[in-house]
Amino acid sequence: MNILELKDVSMTYGSVKALQHVDLTVKEGEWLAIMGPSGSGKTTMMNIVGCMDKASNGSVLLDGEELSRQTSKGLTAIRRDKIGLIFQQFHLVPYLTALENVVIAQYYHSLPDEQEALEALENVGLGDRAKHLPSQLSGGEQQRVCIARALINCPKLILADEPTGNLDEANEKLVMQILHRLHDAGSTIIVVTHSPEVGAHAERVIVLEHGKIARMTSGTELHKSA
Repeated sequence: MNILELKDVSMTYGSVKALQHVDLTVKEGEWLAIMGPSGSGKTTMMNIVGCMDKASNGSVLLDGEELSRQTSKGLTAIRRDKIGLIFQQFHLVPYLTALENVVIAQYYHSLPDEQEALEALENVGLGDRAKHLPSQLSGGEQQRVCIARALINCPKLILADEPTGNLDEANEKLVMQILHRLHDAGSTIIVVTHSPEVGAHAERVIVLEHGKIARMTSGTELHKSA
């Protein structure tokens, strides 16, 4: 079953054609990487799939919901209920502890449950850092808090924007191990990345150029060519 379907999707900003007639389907449980040079349309596609923007033309179906028909309030609800967002810049609240940064995601979704939030942190290896502020955590630890926050509401889709972009090699490995564990458990993952090493972990890779899908390959083939 497809969790995501893009049909003839285009996005324009004034005279700039950020996406042009893109067709794409993603199956439940699939791991997809979106790659391409700067300005190729990766961020635009992420914003559309992540319900942060509406396509200018075309159809986007996410878990049975047609996004083009949604109001801003409707898109916010879909993003809250169905998407777990992992950002390169973390976006943690600086005056809240790691635990509180996870709990706040529950607050906007349903009912806060500190025990569930603590278990989410334990699942990413941070149970002993729950009471620490972001400033007291390393970059890798902050990214893992971001992952725990993204997963706390059991999203249908995990959407990660350059999830290892600010990490050293050791922490990149830890984050990718967590994503592999989630994928093995059945999660659908879309990773937007510049890194061939990160893209090679995916089952399928699409490469954008000038707002179009230039080619499609497997993570295995990408790894061989890297």
